[in-house]
Amino acid sequence: MTQTPDGAGVARDAGPAGATGWLPAPESVPLTAEDVVVVSTTPVPVIETADEVAALVLAVPGVTQLHPGRFGEVATYLPGRRVTGVKLTDDRVEVHVVVTYNAPIRALAQQIHAAVAAVVTVPVQVFVEDLAALHAA
Repeated sequence: MTQTPDGAGVARDAGPAGATGWLPAPESVPLTAEDVVVVSTTPVPVIETADEVAALVLAVPGVTQLHPGRFGEVATYLPGRRVTGVKLTDDRVEVHVVVTYNAPIRALAQQIHAAVAAVVTVPVQVFVEDLAALHAA
């Protein structure tokens, strides 16, 4: 530890590419329960099953169905069945959807993303695979 011109004790350390500078000496600061501010005690529900994600996505107005992907590869495999259109992995959630023909696609994809991201702990990717055809009566 060295002294600065004003007499404060600091540790001298080399920065990137050999640059040097004065850094404050490391000091431990004890925290008490009063020092910690709790923002919210309401737990965020965490969805862990593909069925729950699928139900949440299908509840968004403008989504007509989940899409299995070009070769049916988008699915979460469960014992004896699979949930197509939802792919859950340890590092992300993929949602592939078909939306109504007149839906604002970007806004709808953002709504789907927001709905799913609010209840999972990993990144969410939304893919709009197709538009539902308008059927004449």
